[in-house]
Amino acid sequence: MEVRAFSKSYDKNPVLQFPAFSFEKGSVYAVIGANGSGKSTFARILAGVLPGDQKSSPFVSACKVGYMPQKSYGFRMSVEKNILLGGKDRQRAQALMEKLDITHLASRRADRLSGGETARMALVRTLMRGYDLVLLDEPTAAMDIASAALAEDCILDYQRETGGVTLIVTHSLKQARRLGDQVLFFHQGNLLEWGPSAQVLEQPEQEETRRLLEFYGA
Repeated sequence: MEVRAFSKSYDKNPVLQFPAFSFEKGSVYAVIGANGSGKSTFARILAGVLPGDQKSSPFVSACKVGYMPQKSYGFRMSVEKNILLGGKDRQRAQALMEKLDITHLASRRADRLSGGETARMALVRTLMRGYDLVLLDEPTAAMDIASAALAEDCILDYQRETGGVTLIVTHSLKQARRLGDQVLFFHQGNLLEWGPSAQVLEQPEQEETRRLLEFYGA
């Protein structure tokens, strides 16, 4: 999956510079970096919900993109109806709800869920269809440990099922280790280092990467 170089600026102040890049199908990419490093902006531009400076799609060829934003949202309808907005396959919805342990919430009003429940519902809604690229921005940040473990298993199952590209923005270096085949490290709006997760997280080449790993005790 080929992506053209793109950028994002606000009032002529650059906040993101991303080079031309090739994502490998069948791989999970963990996107790490300090707060304000450009991770979410990067995901939002790829998802098409935020225009880059170029005002055009960064993808070289057409692809189907799914996106779970950092702030999960529940519409004023039942959890089941919220999920079916992502795809009309009720059997798949049931299976995913079971995996994420939210079957008992199916008839509840989605806008009255807790933060963790909303995140699990939003993840199910996102994974209702097969995509060439699925973007998950801090998908488990609002979940407790047990729910996050279920979510990670569900994400990996989805990746194996679809064979596309999964991109996970995460503040957790442990999650990046568990899920990422590849790691992209952002620093001050630039993709500073990338490669196999073991290489970037255990033997980083850049000083800024080493500092981040030391700061988080990785």
